[in-house]
Formats: sequence, C-alpha cells, structure tokens
Amino acid sequence: MNEQELKSMIENILTDMTSKDPQASAKTNLSKNDNADNTNNDNKESGEVLDDITQIDLKKQFLVPHPHDKEGYLKMKSFTPARLGMWRAGCRYKTASVLRFRADHAAAQDAVFSDVDEELPKKMGFLETQTTCQSKDEYLTRPDHGRQFSDEMIKKIKDNVTANPKIQLVVGDGLSSAAIEANVPDIIPAIQQGLRTYNLSFETKDVIFVKYARVGIEDQIGEITGADVVCMLVGERPGLVTAKSMSAYIAYKPTVGMPEVNRTVVSNIHDGGMAAVEAGAYIAELLDKILRLKKSGIDLKTSEN
Repeated sequence: MNEQELKSMIENILTDMTSKDPQASAKTNLSKNDNADNTNNDNKESGEVLDDITQIDLKKQFLVPHPHDKEGYLKMKSFTPARLGMWRAGCRYKTASVLRFRADHAAAQDAVFSDVDEELPKKMGFLETQTTCQSKDEYLTRPDHGRQFSDEMIKKIKDNVTANPKIQLVVGDGLSSAAIEANVPDIIPAIQQGLRTYNLSFETKDVIFVKYARVGIEDQIGEITGADVVCMLVGERPGLVTAKSMSAYIAYKPTVGMPEVNRTVVSNIHDGGMAAVEAGAYIAELLDKILRLKKSGIDLKTSEN
C-alpha cells in the first residue's frame, strides 16, 4: 500500500466516524455501561435525572454473574454492610461500585467538615455552648481544645442549668454533624419516655449542646454541674458504611482526667444499626442501673457478671 492509498483509507475512516450521530453513540455507550453494571434497568431518556446511587442497599446489591451459590452469598451479605459481590470489569471495579464508593466517601467528608444546623439546638431548646476551639480546623488538629470550656462558657452553664441533677444530658457534634441531625430529634424524647418508667427525668432546657466537642468534655461538665450521671450523645467518626453513626458515653460522677474505662458506651446508633428510638429506651435503662449501682464503665460490667 503506497502513501496515497494509506491517506485515502484514513480519510474514509475519519469521514465515517464523524458522520455518525454523536448523541446516538453516547446513548449506545451509556446503555452498554448500564447493562454491564446492573445500575439502571429502566430506559433513561435524554435529560432525565438518574436515580440516587446512595439509595442502593449494599446488602442486597449483587453484581456477580453466574454465581455458584447466589442464595448463600446473599445470606452472607445480609449480615454485613461490607462491599461483597461487587465483581469487576477487567482489572477494575465496576462503574457502579466506584461511584458508590466515591459518594460514601464524600458523605463521610461532609459529615466531618460541616457544622450541625444552627436551628437544631434552638428548635430542641438546648443550652448552646462551645469548647475553646474556634474553628473546625482547630478542632481536628487540637483534640485537647475540644475537651475544655472557657471561663465564660463555664459561667453560662452554671447560670442556666439546674445544679446537682441526677442526670445531665449533653449533645456534642463530635466528628459527624450528620449523625446528630439524623438521630437527636428522635433519641431525646425516647430517653425521656424511657426514664419515666423508672421515675426519673430531665428537662430539655437543661440539655447542653456543645459545638466542637470531644468526649472528654463531659468530664468537665460533670464537675461544673455536679451531676450524678452525665450522658453524652456525640457524632462518631464516619466511615464508608454510614456517616450518621452516633454513640452515647455515660459516666457516673465524671471528673477531669478520669480513666476512660469508667465510661459505659452505647455505639452504632443509626438507621442501619441500633435505631434511635430503640437506643433511647436502652440508654434510659442504663441510666437507671448506673444510678442504682453508683458505677459505670468496667466497674458496672464487673458488677453485672
């Protein structure tokens, strides 16, 4: 083949490629990708908004073709949110799996770097306070500042919260604002209702909301208020399973510098773990037990055994 024939062949190929409808080609490629990843069974028209990929239940999503034991695989997946059965396209993950991973990672970052909606503590009637941290960056780089109040905040708490209560509730943003927004509106009423069973109570106006809070701030709150028991609800470090996990840290007569083993912890509070309402009832039961036995943490565990 001489040079002129080669040029002519290239021109014919380019002409054939550019004469095709680019939109039709794009639709064809999109359809192929959708079928390959099993992410969209409906025929999407141009301009239609795609489904929210974060709404896919990872425990039910199954992308392995021709499995040897699909029922056994699905049963295993039902016990864990781990990313099992994602399969692959060549040597890479499928597009649906990559997009979901990136979406979950973005949600985790948002939960850490965003603040709790300012309207939430106001709507709930909490006393709003802040640790000595002045910014999110300081909070993340100086954990010790998240365990301390300024003199001004100490005075604010003393002036506005009932002194020497049996139970002092604290809500701290922690490492996940999303966890607080998702769970606190349901768990506070659940704890109150559960405590009535044991003839115990607390006033919502006495609940302390702490911005830029670390768990250790409950120790100083214990000393400031003189509470018998301090229960702190705090957003936990988000992961790829959920960005809305909250925990309750409960301590009997906490003091600054006390050992961490003195805390009783209820963790994994979110819609995919222990639901907020269920957790509220369990926390109420724990609060009653801690008050009766005057113990928390490892001491409480030992007494139960």
